[in-house]
Amino acid sequence: MITRPKHILPCIVLAQLLGTSTWFAGNAILPILQSEWSLPDSAVAPLTNSVQFGFIVGALLFSLLALADRISPRILFFICSLGNALFNVLIVLWADSFDTFLVLRFMSGVMLAGVYPVGMKIATGWYPEGLGRALGFLVGALAVGTASAHFFSSLNLSGWQPVIYLVSLAALCGGLLVLLFVPDGPALHKGKALKFKELLVALRHKPLRASAGGYFGHMWELYAVLALVPYWLLAWQDQHGTEINISFWSFVIIAMGGLGCVTGGFWSGRVGSRIVAQTMLVLSGLCCLLSPLAMQFSFGLMLLFWCVWGFTVVADSPQFSALSAQTAPKEVVGSALTMINSIGFTITMVAVQVTALMLNVIPVEWIMLFLAPGPVLGICSLIWLKRLQQDMEEK
Repeated sequence: MITRPKHILPCIVLAQLLGTSTWFAGNAILPILQSEWSLPDSAVAPLTNSVQFGFIVGALLFSLLALADRISPRILFFICSLGNALFNVLIVLWADSFDTFLVLRFMSGVMLAGVYPVGMKIATGWYPEGLGRALGFLVGALAVGTASAHFFSSLNLSGWQPVIYLVSLAALCGGLLVLLFVPDGPALHKGKALKFKELLVALRHKPLRASAGGYFGHMWELYAVLALVPYWLLAWQDQHGTEINISFWSFVIIAMGGLGCVTGGFWSGRVGSRIVAQTMLVLSGLCCLLSPLAMQFSFGLMLLFWCVWGFTVVADSPQFSALSAQTAPKEVVGSALTMINSIGFTITMVAVQVTALMLNVIPVEWIMLFLAPGPVLGICSLIWLKRLQQDMEEK
């Protein structure tokens, strides 16, 4: 039994929230950038995907070099938080074009690969026996963290530069919090570097493929929805002639995912991760289908609809992490998780690109219908996983 100070989990959760505050910083200030640089609505795709691609590259690089095992995770977390803050500040000091902006957002994504996954590793060193609940808090912190830039934007500060400064300061504070108050846990274990031979073993394992299929369906929907929230709200505002604070309500909707992750974490302790993930996929998939109808809702009903969607679209994330860890062959779990996460974030890039291109030709509320196949694939994969598990139990 590990004895741990009471402040450990709150510090890790808060550091994760602060450290990931830069994730949607570009999206939060996009309306101002569109005005200053004459950018089309479709600019949301490269702006979102520059961070996603950076995260993929960073995750693969860190795994190949086994950096979190060669360097103390808390030190690596701080270094990447510092780098994340630096690259975002450089946006204000150096970026004089959209292309330069995208390069710096890419580098921010690389640094985020040393914040989000490494924060998970730090947590495993302190909570090896209660990781499921801890994951709920950590992914919940990620959801609130990614929403925070929209909150800063809602304050109507002078220009977009203060938003960048605020998220950069938050990222730095998150790194300092871990460095000063969270030592490496007593259960911290040395992982293995990514080995491509192990990927073949993972790919042949049917339960892992079923779990991964659910995760991939979830990722097709997730980031596209989060990227399109402000556009959807803007369309509702224009249709109803009622002015709303789009940045603030985008923050509320995305941050609802934090509550969803924590709630799902507690619920999974009773019914299991598969049931929680499947339930959330059903609900978020229904929201995709109801999107055109919801555009006709009153403000209160529309907000309720989006809070449910924000809650459910993220809530299954920690459960898929748990399912992948449970179903992967133990000898290849590290490589398998890296592969699944990399493919998942690649899928988000495709989904964001496809839906962003549609913004110029299809009303945003109808675009959401193209995200519904993701939850359908996820549900079918989880049903397959259930059958595989039942067959294994019978044998």
